[in-house]
Amino acid sequence: MGDRITIEPVTRIEGHGIITIDLDDEGGVRDARFQVTQFRGFEKLTEGRPFYEMPAITERICGICPVSHALASGRAGDAILGVHPPETAVLLRRLCNCGAFIQSHALSFFYLSAPDLLLGMDADPARRNIVGLVAAHPDLVRDGIRLRQFGQQVIEMVGGRRIHPAWVVPGGVDAALSGEHREAIRRMLPEALAIITRTLALFKQALGDFSAEIETFARFPSLYMGMVDGDGKLDHVQGRLRIIDATGGIVADAIDPVDYRQHIGEATEPWSYLKFPYYRPLGYPDGLYRVGPAARLNVCNGCGTPLADREWAEFRSLERGPVSSSFHNHYARLIEILYGIETIGELVAQPALTGARIRALAQPNFPEGVGCVEAPRGTLIHHYRVDDNGLMTWANLIVATGHNNLAMNRGVLQVARRFITAAEVPEGALNRLEAVIRAFDPCLSCSTHAIGRMPLVVRLRRPDGSILREISRS
Repeated sequence: MGDRITIEPVTRIEGHGIITIDLDDEGGVRDARFQVTQFRGFEKLTEGRPFYEMPAITERICGICPVSHALASGRAGDAILGVHPPETAVLLRRLCNCGAFIQSHALSFFYLSAPDLLLGMDADPARRNIVGLVAAHPDLVRDGIRLRQFGQQVIEMVGGRRIHPAWVVPGGVDAALSGEHREAIRRMLPEALAIITRTLALFKQALGDFSAEIETFARFPSLYMGMVDGDGKLDHVQGRLRIIDATGGIVADAIDPVDYRQHIGEATEPWSYLKFPYYRPLGYPDGLYRVGPAARLNVCNGCGTPLADREWAEFRSLERGPVSSSFHNHYARLIEILYGIETIGELVAQPALTGARIRALAQPNFPEGVGCVEAPRGTLIHHYRVDDNGLMTWANLIVATGHNNLAMNRGVLQVARRFITAAEVPEGALNRLEAVIRAFDPCLSCSTHAIGRMPLVVRLRRPDGSILREISRS
């Protein structure tokens, strides 16, 4: 038996996870896993609740992704009611979603990954953090804080609160947008555009320093999935699903999310609370696919806004065919921030944005509903069943981090085999193992929905952190 390396916890991600690396007798990497060790159980705790409460309940799954959960839940509720939300409600949902993407992507890039990208993967861990980044790049940090603030302000002005706005409802939204708030958002756009333009230029200058990471951060052929509109352009809220293969060929297109189970299966493993979705026709685990920023840019025919389309074309030129390195999720996030800012500019120019008709009212007309949106980390699916009184009887959630579970595990193994040798395990190698996970920006608070029971482990530690006793229940 060889040794085991454990990274616990994985840092600069949202939630709690562990990376384990198993070595063989010669010190080579035999296997590697990314394990999610927290459990939430929102599907079960919502049973018996009125379906119209679901947006407010499910957005409590996460403080970073509340808008995404509310929108997916609201769309599932639309289907149960059998209504189409009014035009103003659709525009407002899209506007709030743009704010959510901007704040979430800014958090991921500036706060969680920029210490690696701008200080270096091998930098001293004592300074390879947000504090060290403030010292080395104060202007960039100020830009990141301001850009995230802009996204949060958009959410607050549209939904009433920056976190858990409880504003999306089945059939539409709960409050209209005032003309004053529309003008306030419009006035903030030039500053936000200037920040993302500077950041894109800085990031692209640094790309040449990361050739080893680009080659190994989950770079392998796979399927990709994302939502597109009727013209194949990027669509985060109202689109249908498209799946492409490693050559860029379309495997399935214009998939109604109602039919997701024809294409997506869900597996579980005894060592993680994170489900393992897979492309059903290829089986498990061969049906590995990826979602998220880079996958969306691979799947679509363009973004649909002029500046983002130019960056999209440059992004797609990085490789022949789909961009296969998940390191480029960082680049794709910046492009999606740019797309979000441009889209906000288009939305605030729409006269219907401040309309008064914001909700379609009805009684439950169907026993089942599926809602699907693109969350910042990838495709998010909410599937509900209700009884005759509209009370929840069953729920299934497939979150972006789950879709990427197989890819993250393969990426950890790829990085481990590249940077860990029998002779040494440098600190920079361990950081890269965490950094490949950060490239996916997993939200583990959102992701823990596996059915079954993982072994319970209780560790009693001494004051110095060493383990005094370990008790486990299988």
